Amino acid sequence: MKTEVVWEAAFVTRANHYNAAEVMVDRNVSNGFGEKYAFVDPHRTLTYAQLQTATNQIANMLTGLGIHRETRVAVLMLDTVDYPGVFWGAVRAGIVPVCLNTLLTGDQYLYMLEDSRAQALIVSAPLLAVVEPLFGKLPFLEHIIVSGGDGTGYPDLSSLMAEAGDTFETARTHPDETAFWLYSSGSTGAPKGVRHVHTSPAYVADNYGRNVLGIRHDDVCFSAAKLFFAYGLGASMAVPMSVGATAVLLPDRPTPRSVLEMMHRFNPTLFFGVPTLYAAMLADAACTPENGSNRLRLCISAGEGLPEDVGRNWERRMGVGVLDGIGSTEMLHVFLSNRPDDIRYGTSGREFPGYKLRLVDENGNDVKDGEMGELLVSGGSAGDGYWNQRAKSRATFLGEWTRTGDKYIRDEEGYYHYCGRTDDMFKVSGRWVSPFEVEQAIISHPAVIEAAVVAHEDEEGLVKPKAFVVLNQPGEVNGLLEELKIHVQTSIGVWKYPRWVVAVDELPKTATGKIQRFKLRN
Repeated sequence: MKTEVVWEAAFVTRANHYNAAEVMVDRNVSNGFGEKYAFVDPHRTLTYAQLQTATNQIANMLTGLGIHRETRVAVLMLDTVDYPGVFWGAVRAGIVPVCLNTLLTGDQYLYMLEDSRAQALIVSAPLLAVVEPLFGKLPFLEHIIVSGGDGTGYPDLSSLMAEAGDTFETARTHPDETAFWLYSSGSTGAPKGVRHVHTSPAYVADNYGRNVLGIRHDDVCFSAAKLFFAYGLGASMAVPMSVGATAVLLPDRPTPRSVLEMMHRFNPTLFFGVPTLYAAMLADAACTPENGSNRLRLCISAGEGLPEDVGRNWERRMGVGVLDGIGSTEMLHVFLSNRPDDIRYGTSGREFPGYKLRLVDENGNDVKDGEMGELLVSGGSAGDGYWNQRAKSRATFLGEWTRTGDKYIRDEEGYYHYCGRTDDMFKVSGRWVSPFEVEQAIISHPAVIEAAVVAHEDEEGLVKPKAFVVLNQPGEVNGLLEELKIHVQTSIGVWKYPRWVVAVDELPKTATGKIQRFKLRN
């Protein structure tokens, strides 16, 4: 693998040419992995050679429709083996796929399709009904292609691919040219289109996939996070494809039972989940090693901070540690993480090669170890800015540094302790309170599955913590809510305990599993 990396760097330097499809797809065929499974879903499989052919067909199909290089194509597809062909086929042609969340409303899709000015939309048949009423409102949208159905009057993806040629001269794109877009989750406002360049997937794979996960060609990766999500795109495409590994795709929304069924059926070696899913699986008695994968060597968590108790309970139950880390849409994937031989639950781990980190105060000055600051990150997978949002781009992308919006404390050993989103922090009696710290204390009580803490004013206008909890036994509330207050007081401090505790059936979340605390504040 060493000579390949040297060749790739020299190739970019000499020719000023780099197309991510050649690196992530073609190189695996050249390396002898053509007959190896690249992707499997519950119904179909796709080898690397078949993927290469599919990407050529997609490139021919799109250009044959008159879609030109640098034009945007919206991808609203379920996680099946069709998705990688569409994504990398567009990239091969120099056309920009815009990955859309599959769990949104018509109004949200209207916003994104108008914002991106996508010329074409490739949509999975089950999702067509949500977006079809919008088509007359989108003058830029010229082509609608349906995947996985009879098309119901629209062109069918498989038919168009069958008619297209299976060879294509890959576009000679620039390393810094936009390859694809991902929309931010919109947890605090309207989603923002983040532009990522051709070299970013390989950068993630080289620095996180190899340095942290030790990804190997015989690994099987299974991500509950979807391909439209930066975390899922890295886990199911960038990381496994960098070494010719296999990725398992789940088209449906992940539930504890559906995830366990996929793990038992396909025996992945690496599992990528989010904290809320790990907590939900632990609450399910069926979550046992016997019902999961017998080849699992690593579990990974990102998206939000992993509560310490959830990580420890998972390792005790399943016999496999969880690497908690943090990433973002702006950085494409994980840039701070625990490592297989260095797991410190309750932290996001330590800095690893490829990324530099800083913690700064409100004035942009570096803070000392033990002091809370906003996390800034520098690395080659950073996005190239937000589409048509100049002010927000300038506020987030600060030269080589990217603001994450996350508050952290770094201890003297270099481990980063998550405190919460900058917008979620608040003071009680003049002292900062970390919602995540209070949530961890609440979740450590055996009666609680999930918790979210927000600022709330009392009758005198003073700010105090308010907690919303999801209980293991929803009907057993008597006395428990007061018990949780005392539990927090004795765990982390009197001023931090929630003055109000509300039991709810579920917490509001984005489609990527992040808790929407702003909805609880309102």
